[in-house]
Amino acid sequence: MNTVLRLQLPTDPRWVDLAQMSIEDILTDHAYCEQKAASTCISLIQQYPEKTAIVEQLAPIVTEEWGHFRMVLAELKKRNLLLGKQRKDEYVNELLKFIRKGVSREEQLLDKLLMAGLIEARSCERFKLLSKGIADDDLKQFYHRLMIAEAAHYTLFLELARTIATKERVRERWLEWLHHEAQIMQNLTPRGDRMH
Repeated sequence: MNTVLRLQLPTDPRWVDLAQMSIEDILTDHAYCEQKAASTCISLIQQYPEKTAIVEQLAPIVTEEWGHFRMVLAELKKRNLLLGKQRKDEYVNELLKFIRKGVSREEQLLDKLLMAGLIEARSCERFKLLSKGIADDDLKQFYHRLMIAEAAHYTLFLELARTIATKERVRERWLEWLHHEAQIMQNLTPRGDRMH
């Protein structure tokens, strides 16, 4: 999976042990991640309405991500757990710092698409770990289904990046993002109450 996703620093598999110590916390964080994914797509559509391919391709993803949010809520309800408060997402906040300022609109859009793709790739990797390692059989199946969806989203964001920049430029900047993300992962303390 990491070879496919190109992530440079794999998640320590023991993260699953931390995550299942508090299912309520990890599901809460996951719910907000899905909500933010939908918001990101809406934001890109609002900021770049002239990019027809982006508008047309991301509109259904908004619906899908919101559907995932509702699915996570259902998993919480099934277990008589509550959606807790949204917490600061250190991982995403660190990624945001890598979006360049003072560059062309196209280059900034490239960064936003690659960042979104990277978050989907890391989510996909974490969902795979949960689908294999979590003790709850229902959640194993749940995360397996979501892993497949996230992999498709990751691919879509990279394809959209190629509609606004050359293949070589996308590859060059993607490698820079992958390197930056690996450094973030190295510096973050693994937490069982966070999806990232």
